[in-house]
Amino acid sequence: MSHQRLVLTLSCPDRRGIVAAVSAFVTDAGCNIVEAQQYLDPDTTHFFLRLAADVEEPHGSLDDLRDAFGAVAEMFSMDWQIWDAAIRPRILVMVSRHDHCLADLLSRRRAGTLPVDVVGVVSNHQDAEGLVRWHGVPFHHLPVSPQTRANQERQLLRLVTDKQVDLVVLARYMQVLSADVCKELEGRIINIHHSFLPSFKGARPYAQAHAHGVKIIGATAHYVTPDLDEGPIIEQDVARVDHACDVDRLVAVGRDIEAQVLARAVRWHAEHRVLLNGVRTVVFA
Repeated sequence: MSHQRLVLTLSCPDRRGIVAAVSAFVTDAGCNIVEAQQYLDPDTTHFFLRLAADVEEPHGSLDDLRDAFGAVAEMFSMDWQIWDAAIRPRILVMVSRHDHCLADLLSRRRAGTLPVDVVGVVSNHQDAEGLVRWHGVPFHHLPVSPQTRANQERQLLRLVTDKQVDLVVLARYMQVLSADVCKELEGRIINIHHSFLPSFKGARPYAQAHAHGVKIIGATAHYVTPDLDEGPIIEQDVARVDHACDVDRLVAVGRDIEAQVLARAVRWHAEHRVLLNGVRTVVFA
């Protein structure tokens, strides 16, 4: 494990000695802590920690380290993971016809600023196929209708398994996934939507927003749950607009925000900076 950076994430009921025990373990394991963030939820008295450490004097394999940390975790009833920071998550992107978020993710991945491997793109349309193949990424056209939805979702989950996908990203995928799929991918599927919800649901939300004279538009990235667009929020952003903005301008501004918010959410998830806290998240950005 020489020249390796590890990331430890954990959550547990708060009590005295957690940080001391974790720090002592990491140091005794021959690691040097280079980053540490912690948070105590005052409402639930639940403690959260993200720690990054460089392995300077390896005392065994990563699996050995995990096995040894189990005793510390059991002492404090921790929900925990230890990750190799060099291993990039394998992501599967899903898109319909609006490809601005997809294009942004592929561009960031190509530039090396998004620490993920895009192992495939799934779409219920073929509009984005040229863009995807230009980036050298496999494209999977899985059309869907009420009659074929169950079979299409089986094909989707087969792709997730076959490609060893760590994270599914809905980059403006305009189909509602079944509760079974949401539960199967719980904690590892992220969606992006405009922040007008629930005020402007349905078709042409920006036209609705323009008709109501909104002054702020935005976007929300969240984990997907069976409750539509109500999963734990990872990231949000907004931009001010005014009376001079027509619908096309609102759409352009909104798409920029959607792309940026989704990219940040994916990067933070990939860097193990997002910890679930019930229906909320703790984000160590």
